[in-house]
Amino acid sequence: MTTHAEIERKYEAESDTSVPALDTIPGVTTTSGPKHETLEAIYYDTPDLRLVRSGMTLRRREGGADEGWHLKVPAGPDQREEIRLPLDGSLGDLATLVQGITRGEPLEPVAHIRTNRTRWELLGRKGKLLAEVTDDRVTTDDKSWRELEVELGEGPRDLLDAAEENLRRAGFRRSKVPSKLSRALNRPIEKREPVHRKAKAGTAVIAYIAGQVDTLKHYDILVRQDTDDAVHQMRVATRRLRSALRVYRRLLDTGDLAAELRWLGQRLSPARDLEVQYDRIQQAVSSLPVELVPGPVQARLTRHFGPLQQEAGEHVLQTLRSKRYMKLLDRLDALVAEPPLTKKAGRKARKELPVHLARAHRKTARRVAAGEIHPARKAGKRLRYALEAAVPVLGKRADKARKRAKEFTKLGGEYQDHVVSLPTLRELAMQSHAANENAFTFGLLHGRAQAEAAQVERQLPGSWKRVKGV
Repeated sequence: MTTHAEIERKYEAESDTSVPALDTIPGVTTTSGPKHETLEAIYYDTPDLRLVRSGMTLRRREGGADEGWHLKVPAGPDQREEIRLPLDGSLGDLATLVQGITRGEPLEPVAHIRTNRTRWELLGRKGKLLAEVTDDRVTTDDKSWRELEVELGEGPRDLLDAAEENLRRAGFRRSKVPSKLSRALNRPIEKREPVHRKAKAGTAVIAYIAGQVDTLKHYDILVRQDTDDAVHQMRVATRRLRSALRVYRRLLDTGDLAAELRWLGQRLSPARDLEVQYDRIQQAVSSLPVELVPGPVQARLTRHFGPLQQEAGEHVLQTLRSKRYMKLLDRLDALVAEPPLTKKAGRKARKELPVHLARAHRKTARRVAAGEIHPARKAGKRLRYALEAAVPVLGKRADKARKRAKEFTKLGGEYQDHVVSLPTLRELAMQSHAANENAFTFGLLHGRAQAEAAQVERQLPGSWKRVKGV
């Protein structure tokens, strides 16, 4: 199983519109092609099209240089992550990755699409592949159409803009349909309206929550694929959701949903915490002169962290397969689809949201004044994420406060990482000593972590003073 970042734009035109000269696009020195291909693809989804409604497609395609199984997952404007398996792979391998979307519903064929493709390669200096342009004549059992795609290779992102200008002059226009399957099934893009400055409080908060639910489900797939940093990003989305529910709890009647998100965060934490500790200690060791690293220090790190990280990873996957997690996803979808808004949610966001943000600000301030560093950091994160939700309606003042809150929580995170590393470094030193290895390095790092934690602790009150209310 491999992953490919796909950055592309899709266009449409009348069937007789000619493709313009592509070597006139700025940065393109020459083109290769045209090459002709015939593609046959079977698309799979649940009976109620859960993948398509989430912006995803799953297909088995024969023909072309990349024939095989493809799962396409949205990853931002003009971008998708394409997870690939060879033709002899199985539907079950990819079905496992999308369990957070399908929730146990079976995957079945929903469309058979045939494509006659003409393909050009846009080349730069020394034959560098900048992009590919494909002109597709597409047919299904009951319709046919034409579409053209420009997929970025090693070229810069602005090459897409230059290519679009070239195509626009020739009569091509950006497609409003995200995929061949969407057109085959008559499924238009379901876009959320951007939040405007005059929005109601509930509208602004739900828009933020909806975006984080999408992010959570996106990283659910990448965690199941064991992608680097995916657990961290999934945990961040969980924290953002929980923060929004807690700070704006008087706008939404969500019962114990925040508590369930806390449960999910706790289940993800060990894997992420071990990853952070391993990376920090390994980098600290690498920064030391060779004479300060006597003995098999790297081997000791591997023996200590390897089994723990494997166990924590299995723990995460068990969580994602659990009925409790699936129920949580159902509740999050229901929250976005039919928000349980209170009367206060109907007030203007520009007047209502600052009231809730001020409450979160005061709570953090009390924690800082009491010297409760870890609770202050957690309260600061809730404030920071609540400010994120408010930026579309409160504008620069909320964004400035968000940036200052981020600086404060980042500093608090450094303190926490130093403190958490202390018992780990002590344990590593004891293990080394028991194995008749030299424990000097771990003792040195323990002392350094203590000193750096103390230094950060002194900086925190000043950092908090820069976090103003809105």
